Amino acid sequence: MDSALSDPHNGSAEAGGPTNSTTRPPSTPEGIALAYGSLLLMALLPIFFGALRSVRCARGKNASDMPETITSRDAARFPIIASCTLLGLYLFFKIFSQEYINLLLSMYFFVLGILALSHTISPFMNKFFPATFPNRQYQLLFTQGSGENKEEIINYEFDTKDLVCLGLSSIVGVWYLLRKHWIANNLFGLAFSLNGVELLHLNNVSTGCILLGGLFIYDVFWVFGTNVMVTVAKSFEAPIKLVFPQDLLEKGLEANNFAMLGLGDVVIPGIFIALLLRFDISLKKNTHTYFYTSFAAYIFGLGLTIFIMHIFKHAQPALLYLVPACIGFPVLVALAKGEVTEMFSYESSAEILPHTPRLTHFPTVSGSPASLADSMQQKLAGPRRRRPQNPSAIYEESNPKDPAAVTESKGTEASASKGLEKKEK
Repeated sequence: MDSALSDPHNGSAEAGGPTNSTTRPPSTPEGIALAYGSLLLMALLPIFFGALRSVRCARGKNASDMPETITSRDAARFPIIASCTLLGLYLFFKIFSQEYINLLLSMYFFVLGILALSHTISPFMNKFFPATFPNRQYQLLFTQGSGENKEEIINYEFDTKDLVCLGLSSIVGVWYLLRKHWIANNLFGLAFSLNGVELLHLNNVSTGCILLGGLFIYDVFWVFGTNVMVTVAKSFEAPIKLVFPQDLLEKGLEANNFAMLGLGDVVIPGIFIALLLRFDISLKKNTHTYFYTSFAAYIFGLGLTIFIMHIFKHAQPALLYLVPACIGFPVLVALAKGEVTEMFSYESSAEILPHTPRLTHFPTVSGSPASLADSMQQKLAGPRRRRPQNPSAIYEESNPKDPAAVTESKGTEASASKGLEKKEK
């Protein structure tokens, strides 16, 4: 974007000073309020709907939509990997031409953006297809090796409706590639954020605290300690941030004085909020206390970021305020309800869903496959009470195909009942 932007980084930013020796006219209070309110709304939408979709994703059976679980080891390494990537991009922009690097990055995010946007709009678009729509199933399978050593690398299932969504997303992709318009940028940014919250799952609350704590230090250091993040964000032309013009009321859709919010400040707290929603559901109390608490904490933290940024007129690392709020508020609620142990012992990856019963141990059975299957069914079903049966019923079960035996059994039972009647008389 060739306009004078706010200081872009992995967080919200306030409109800064001149760029390319040109001075921007000051934004109106109404325009600033509209920009900040829109950024807040755009941040909340992917978190809310992504968290809801993460529950369905955890219960899904489609291998192509299975979530990626983040362990404590991954969470501890993530800030280090992110720092190395950020520093590498900084050196690339210092050594090589910015134009060619951005061209390569634009093509990369063009493909990723189309796929992410298609996956995002697919559930909504399915409601608009008529019942008579010819929907065919497809599968993209890419394997390595042969025979028993064959390994699946890509196994993606889709249908004709998905192809339609892919075509619509491609139109947005071409629009972004040619114009770099802020609306197209936001459509891709929202799609990336929603898919991140939906498909990236923390395995427990402790892992979430490690991840958010590490990125808290990462964000503060690279924003306040150096100019690396600001330099990379200024040079990086990709939909990795949500933007909204502060001069929209004056210039309309061609406005170019932007306030920004990095996608990391949406996705990272979002996956922690989605984890708390799944924890709420695991409690089976029909309440979403921790989800709503963390959601309100996110609103408070982001609002505080915008307020401090507006007062001091300086870019702020949003995770500096979001991390204490998103972790502190739910923990306080857990302390008040006496559920701290349940919260930190909850394992998202070990959920036993209603439609997928699991065996806690495998029975040792010798004999035919039929006897093995019968034994496994008995283990799953558990002990059952058997109703008392008379000898004739047992005989009928043991010899159901013998008509003579069934007739004889009925005759014996009738004579026995007659004998009892005579004795009573």
